[in-house]
Amino acid sequence: MVDIMNRYLSVCAEVQQPPNTCVLKVLEESSDGSLKLAGNDQLNGDRLTDDDVLVLSKTLVGNSAIKGLDLRYNCITDKGAVYVADLIQESESLESLDLMCNNIEADGAEVIAKSLHKNKSLKTLKMTGNKIGNKGGMTLAAMLQSNATLEEMDVTDCDLDTQSVLAFAIVLKNNRRIRAINISRPLIFSLQEETTVHMAQMLVVNKTLRELHMGKHGMTDTGVKRLCEALKLNTSLCYLDLRCNRITRDGAKCLSEVLKQNCYLEILDLSSNRIEDDGAVYLSEAIKLPDSKLKALSVTSNNIGKEGLMSLDEAMRVNSCLTHIYIWGNKLEEPVCMAFSRLITSGRLLEEHTDVSPYEVDGHVFLAEASHGLRRHYYWTSRYGEYGDSSNSALALMASDSSARQIYPDSYS
Repeated sequence: MVDIMNRYLSVCAEVQQPPNTCVLKVLEESSDGSLKLAGNDQLNGDRLTDDDVLVLSKTLVGNSAIKGLDLRYNCITDKGAVYVADLIQESESLESLDLMCNNIEADGAEVIAKSLHKNKSLKTLKMTGNKIGNKGGMTLAAMLQSNATLEEMDVTDCDLDTQSVLAFAIVLKNNRRIRAINISRPLIFSLQEETTVHMAQMLVVNKTLRELHMGKHGMTDTGVKRLCEALKLNTSLCYLDLRCNRITRDGAKCLSEVLKQNCYLEILDLSSNRIEDDGAVYLSEAIKLPDSKLKALSVTSNNIGKEGLMSLDEAMRVNSCLTHIYIWGNKLEEPVCMAFSRLITSGRLLEEHTDVSPYEVDGHVFLAEASHGLRRHYYWTSRYGEYGDSSNSALALMASDSSARQIYPDSYS
């Protein structure tokens, strides 16, 4: 990294800007081809500004050693987005770019989208938390029509509206490169569930998407039913995230029918819905079947009582494929606490694969909350051992699934 540091100091002198000590420190320490300059990292000090991004962009242009750039939680605006776009356009090696929670708006998203039309290296783009709105969402969706390399895109909490979400659904009908997309928390005011219907239509024809996140869409059982009809015909999706919607037992029943017929779904996130006991029982019945390939299930905060949780316990004892289960926020009565305590102490359920931890007081067993989950710390990931972090176990599960697909491609065709 000595050459990059010298180049950085040279560019600082050229634009007459003092070197950023945090950038210098990261350049000095980085050895894995990734620059981690997240503004919420206390080790990095002050957050980067547009002027810092200008120097960084000029420094990295033409450099083939840097594969990943993490600029989360900084003070990058539309002006800084122009410099980021210049880097994207000129780079032939940058594969991952994280711009989560900056101050980029529609104009900034537009220049980034334009730079990606002919880019042949970037595989991952995270725009999470930037208020790009409908205009910015439309330009990014249009970009996917011509971009041939991007595999993962995150536009969560970007204030997209119905029109831009539909644009993504339409584009994904023909895009054959995107493997994962997160369009959670759009600003939808209609009760017709158009976004869910169009995403369902996309899943019928798309054969490459493996990960779909639709949290906070206001989805009801009617929308889930349309989604499930499509999932029965889909042969690629293995991670479905429907957290924070309005799904009840009827929606859970539809999903259980999918699990009985579709052996591809491996991770299901139903956190913060309201499937209750009946919904948990429906899911358990599907999990018990020998053909079930579900590896991880999250049903936190679903108003599930003793009957539903005990049925999930029984399902885990019957089918060894399910290795991760998250149940905190439900009615954890003592029989449930004892059942899950036995699962953990017997080794059937590893402590890092669930969000509860058993303890005993005066001869009674209770469950305490553990800081584990599928994407519990999505907005914050550990500086070290990101994929081994039990708070974000979905990352490790998807990474292992990708490796398996590369080694045994015929098993997934």
